Amino acid sequence: MAVDRASVIAWLNELARVYSANCGLLTELDSAIGDADHGASMERGFLAVQADIPKLPEAIGPLFKAVAATLIRTVGGASGPLYGTFFLRAGAVCPDKPALDAHDVLALFRAGVEGIVARGKASPGDKTMVDALTPALAAMNPEAGVAAMLEAAAEAAAAGMKATIPLVARKGRASYLGPRSVGHQDPGATSAWMLIRAAADQWRAA
Repeated sequence: MAVDRASVIAWLNELARVYSANCGLLTELDSAIGDADHGASMERGFLAVQADIPKLPEAIGPLFKAVAATLIRTVGGASGPLYGTFFLRAGAVCPDKPALDAHDVLALFRAGVEGIVARGKASPGDKTMVDALTPALAAMNPEAGVAAMLEAAAEAAAAGMKATIPLVARKGRASYLGPRSVGHQDPGATSAWMLIRAAADQWRAA
């Protein structure tokens, strides 16, 4: 099976549910090293995406670009432009066909992650979402099929997220704390893991 439009919509609905359910957790993590707004921002952005679902384009590429516009408009702080860039870049590489195979899914995640890296100028080890996204991307093997590929990516993202705890933040608001950022899990890495975990959960049949 492949990832069709209905699968993409299921992922977006799941993201709205996950970020709403974990708003408190993301807020708690961001309270320690950031502005305490990451949870509310992610919840607000993906609830706005969910509300837009009835009017999203039929084709997957334009659909992702519409999601990007909504996130950039509604998500606060740095997260809006970063997650918006993820979906914008993903939409740009999605083929003009009704469903995506494993190679297409890898292409959209690669484009999205590369967009985040280019926009945020972060590298692995900087204690950002890149610490979850980079190992996730490296773990993706399209020959394994969509479901197995994304499960491996979600596990790698979880490991990368947890690996941010002992790091000193070198980017974003957390970098102002210097050594005091050590011992805290990065909220952006956490929401990035949730993004991939939700795709793995929703696209198990692909």
